Amino acid sequence: MFRTSVSLRRNVHSQVADRIGLSIVRGDIVPGDALPSEMRICEMLEVSRTVVREAIRMLAGKGLVESRAKSGTRVRAPEDWNHLDPDVLRWLLETTDVDTYLSKLFQLRYAVEPAATAMAATASEAEDRARLRAAYEGMVSAKTNEAFVASDIAFHKNVYFATRNEFFWPIAQMFEITLSPSLTIAATGDHRPRSLIEHRDVVEAIERRDPKQAREAAVLLLQHSAADLVRIRGIDPFGASAAAS
Repeated sequence: MFRTSVSLRRNVHSQVADRIGLSIVRGDIVPGDALPSEMRICEMLEVSRTVVREAIRMLAGKGLVESRAKSGTRVRAPEDWNHLDPDVLRWLLETTDVDTYLSKLFQLRYAVEPAATAMAATASEAEDRARLRAAYEGMVSAKTNEAFVASDIAFHKNVYFATRNEFFWPIAQMFEITLSPSLTIAATGDHRPRSLIEHRDVVEAIERRDPKQAREAAVLLLQHSAADLVRIRGIDPFGASAAAS
C-alpha cells in the first residue's frame, strides 16, 4: 500500500508521513476510509509506534487525515487538505497529469497575479522593488535555462511578497515547487526576448507606482506564457473562462 516516493529522504517519521501521504494523494486510500492500525503500519514499514504516531500528527496538520476515538484515523476529503503545504504540493506533482496540473496552476495565477501585481505597485517598499529588479536582471544575464528559470521564479515570488499582504505570501512560497515545471517547459522555446520585455514592463510599472499599467502588464505576460504552453505542449491552460476574461 505505502510505496516509496521518489522524494529526498528525511528523518524517519517524515519518511513514513511521505509514504502514507503520497498513497493518500494518489488515491490508494480514499476519503472516508480508515488507515491501517498503528501496529499494522509499524509492521508494514518496520518502524516504531512512536514514529507512526508522529507521522500521523504531521499528516493531520496538513489536513489529510483526522483521528477520532473508536473510529481510528480516516482520510479527509481533498477539499480539507492544505494544498499550499510543500509536501502536499510535491505529492500532487508526483501523482497528477502534468498538463492538468499546468492548466490548474495557470488558472490560479490568472485569477490572482494581476491583482497582486497591481497591489505591489501601490504597497511595495523600496527593498521590495529592488529585489524585483534584481530578479529581472538575473533573467537578463542568465546563461542557461536553469538560471533563467530560477530568476523567473524569484521574480514572481517577489511580486507577491511586494504586496505587503501576508495572505498572498503562501502563493509566493509555493512557487519554488509549482512554477518550476511550467517555466522549465516554456524556457525551451524561442520566446525569451519577448518574455524579458514583458517582465521589464511589470517591473517598471511597479517602480512607477502605476497599478493600472502593472495589472495590464501582468495580464499580457500571463496570456503570452499560456500561449507558449499551447504551442509547446498543445494544451490551453486558460480554457473557456480565461477566454471570456
